[in-house]
Amino acid sequence: MISDETVDKISGLIGLLMVSVFVLGLAESITSGFAGFWGGLPFWVISLTVLVLVIYDYWTSCFRKNKQNGQRANAD
Repeated sequence: MISDETVDKISGLIGLLMVSVFVLGLAESITSGFAGFWGGLPFWVISLTVLVLVIYDYWTSCFRKNKQNGQRANAD
């Protein structure tokens, strides 16, 4: 039987990939469309910042928590 942690990791990775494809596709379409490179640059900066936060949240929720109480493990 698959553990809950494995299901969390797989579903989190699928969600991360779906959000990444959507956000990057939206940023690319804005840049290649009417806005052009300089008009789309602020959206690229925001999009990449959001993706970094999504990746960090996935990493902390799946790999840095204790088994039962959900608190972060000691990384140091």
